[in-house]
Order: sequence, then structure tokens, then C-alpha cells
Amino acid sequence: MNKQKRAEIFARLKAENPEPTTELNYSTPFELLIAVILSAQATDKGVNRATDILFPIANTPEAILELGETGLKKYIKTIGLFNTKGKNIIKTCKLLIEHHHSEVPDDQQALEALPGVGRKTANVIRNTAFGHPTIAVDTHIFRVSNRTRIAPGKTVLEVEKKLLKFVPENYKLDAHHWLILHGRYTCIARKPRCGSCVIEDLCEFNKKAID
Repeated sequence: MNKQKRAEIFARLKAENPEPTTELNYSTPFELLIAVILSAQATDKGVNRATDILFPIANTPEAILELGETGLKKYIKTIGLFNTKGKNIIKTCKLLIEHHHSEVPDDQQALEALPGVGRKTANVIRNTAFGHPTIAVDTHIFRVSNRTRIAPGKTVLEVEKKLLKFVPENYKLDAHHWLILHGRYTCIARKPRCGSCVIEDLCEFNKKAID
């Protein structure tokens, strides 16, 4: 795929959705951090149902620590892997208080040092909460990048590096959201909705591959 085609793809995605954002409900970087930790192998809607009840009660590291692990799990028990996620959130809250003055750091290494936070989660936080032009690659973005040939790669890290290299600078800040939403609602896994896709004529996807 050439530079001009990539630029046109992102121009169309922007025209369709000028101000894309996460579908997770949050109002502070800390709330976003907790929501993203909870979102692993879970739907955003499922996470929102839990955090819409949790955050009015506890939306700071201190407040969640006061709930304790048992108390926290009562709010997140409908989410997959809630036991592990609950333990990680409690540990993360303690580290935020002890090492970051209860604030969420915007440094990649510091974020990845928090329990339950990997490279993808750190990229989401840095992009969505702090405005860094990072691109977090999840299953949707991995699929879209390979199908369209925007940034083909065999691993998540390879796709991330190619996206950072190939996405035009003026689109890089919002690229994560455009690609994840495109994968979630149009370029879906089993039967992509090519007929309603705004970039169908630019896409290099071989439809026979899934027929």
C-alpha cells in the first residue's frame, strides 16, 4: 500500500468520525486506567455497566483501597477475570499512592510497571488521557491493519511499529480510535461489512481469504 492511499483512508475515516474517542466511560485519567485494566477480554459495554456503579462510589486510588479487594470485586464481578483484575487494581492503587502521588503517570515505562498494565494498556492511557500520538494494537486493529494492508505484520508489536511509521502525522493522534471502531463495527472478524465500508475501494483485502 502506498503513502497516498493510506492518507486517503485516514482522510475518509476522519470525515466519517471527526472526533473519535474511546467507548469506555471515564472522566479522569485514573478512571480510564481502571476501565482499561477491566476491559481486557471484556466488552466496553460490560465494563461501563460496572464502572458506572463503581466510580460514583470510588474513583481514586485511596477510595478503591478503602473498598478493599473484596469490596471492589462486588462491583466488577460481572466482568471476566474479575478476581485477577481486582487484585491487580488494588496493587496498582497502592503503587500510585506510594510512587506517583496518587496520579496516573504518562510515562510508558512507569505505566507498564503497574500490575495489570501492559504495552497496549499503557499506549491507550498515553493516547487517550494524555494526548500522545501512540497507537495501541488490539485484536481489532491487528485485523484491520492486516486485512486492509495499511500495516501488515505477524505480531502485535510489528503492526504497532508499522502503524507508527506509516500513518501520516496529522492522523496519528486519532488513528487508534478510528481503526478500533472500524474493526468493531465494519471490518468485523467473520463477515466484514464491505458494502457499507467508506474505504472499500482503497482496501487491499482479499475477500476470498475468508469465503
